[in-house]
Amino acid sequence: MSDGTILYTVAKAYAATLCAATSDDDDDSMVNPFSDFDILFGPAYKGISLAACTSLVLASMYGRDVKFAYDRKEVKDHGEGGNIVGWPSGRNQKWRVVIVDDVMTTGLAVSSTIKLVARQGGEVVGVVQLLDREEFSEIDEGGCKVSSVMKLETLLGGKGKVRSVLKMRDLVQWLEEKESQGQTTEEEKRSLRAMREYRDIYGVLSS
Repeated sequence: MSDGTILYTVAKAYAATLCAATSDDDDDSMVNPFSDFDILFGPAYKGISLAACTSLVLASMYGRDVKFAYDRKEVKDHGEGGNIVGWPSGRNQKWRVVIVDDVMTTGLAVSSTIKLVARQGGEVVGVVQLLDREEFSEIDEGGCKVSSVMKLETLLGGKGKVRSVLKMRDLVQWLEEKESQGQTTEEEKRSLRAMREYRDIYGVLSS
């Protein structure tokens, strides 16, 4: 994501996912956590540009004006100081925060960000990521595969707290459709084989 066209496309996809009324994975019994939040938080470093551009798209295309904040990996001892930039004033207010992530592996980085937001007096109500690998990170006592997304949703209070622009199954399906039409390149064929093999070993869902 090193040029404006790609970044704009990705930001539009994030914004559309945030503004969707529901997703397939939402719990119908819960209030949509993405319908009303105050701050879009981008963890350093990659999340900074993603959150900034997404907040611009939310305002320009959807009329949703949300604040944008991010952290520094190094604490700054001059200027505004600290390691949080853009956090609004008003310590007594419980700001509702959505974290922007790209691809979640173990979920440790997002868990750390949740703690950071809590120390600022905020509450993380949801996470939006670009790609859900749909891979398991551990096996529970009942022998069931548990993904990082599942663990994170439990931490945040239930199913539907994490939304993804794309899932691994979407990429596989897109490549399979191209393959059936004889339109895949050799590189895409290799990628499809690798994704199938990876999913068979690490996937939460059966293929």
